Amino acid sequence: MKPGLKLKPKNKTLAPPSRPHLRESNCLIVGDCLEFLPSLAENSIPLTVFSPPYDGIRDYKEGWALDFHRLGKELFRVTAEGGVVAMVIGDGTKNFAKSLTTFRWAVDWCDGVGWKLFECCIYSRHGNPGAWWSQRFRVDHEYILIFFKGKRPRTFNKIPLMIDSKHAGKMYTGTDRLTNGGFKKITPKAVNDKKCRGTIWHYSTSNSEGNRLKLEHPATYPDKIAEDLILCFSTAGDVVLDPMCGSGTTCVAAAKHGRGYLGIEISPEYADIATRILATPLRPPDATFSQPSR
Repeated sequence: MKPGLKLKPKNKTLAPPSRPHLRESNCLIVGDCLEFLPSLAENSIPLTVFSPPYDGIRDYKEGWALDFHRLGKELFRVTAEGGVVAMVIGDGTKNFAKSLTTFRWAVDWCDGVGWKLFECCIYSRHGNPGAWWSQRFRVDHEYILIFFKGKRPRTFNKIPLMIDSKHAGKMYTGTDRLTNGGFKKITPKAVNDKKCRGTIWHYSTSNSEGNRLKLEHPATYPDKIAEDLILCFSTAGDVVLDPMCGSGTTCVAAAKHGRGYLGIEISPEYADIATRILATPLRPPDATFSQPSR
């Protein structure tokens, strides 16, 4: 990839939407994230959630190129100790071969920048993906790379992400396998109603959300992904960064759950979409869980 992002136009701050319960610091920046991030203080951002453009899968009508190594270094500098960067990303296919962009990105950030990979989750898309399904497997997943800085994530709240237990109320008994290969007999106990989510996260695509304004952007991800990541890896009052905020999905989720937001978007057209979405009334937080029983 060519280094750097070509800036069009100069960085410009959009006034925050007029909504009294949002922090006054909330804003969108129109410009190049690699030009703006150096102006942020070190160790100041607890959580970043974003989805970068990758492999030319969508036509953004501009010749932008991304230096993902430099982005990793800038985000590492501004991220607080124990802070998290979560990225929704996938791999393109050319001549029947996967690009491996996701894996190159992860290895570069960990070996070359200093990030640690907390987890690589699978975003399983419930929708209508195509991708040459007559000649190869249908592509119905992307990755959620979750990086952290320091010894451990400063915040990890799995309660909002708990899922229904398939065998809730039944008695659990039998044996567990030990690390040495042996077995340990389990004392019979009732299966809880909820259990910790695994690493495969199931969501319907943005097309099912009913937000026509959001779909003016060519590449979106579900609101619930941003909400789940924000609820798990931040606390109320934290500021959530999205350096490529597109239609504003991360910013909306942050505002909805009592967090501040800072969005950066190089395209004035997409920043305008995000601004209009943020200006609409927020729906109350959804108390239901997004995952099916498993």
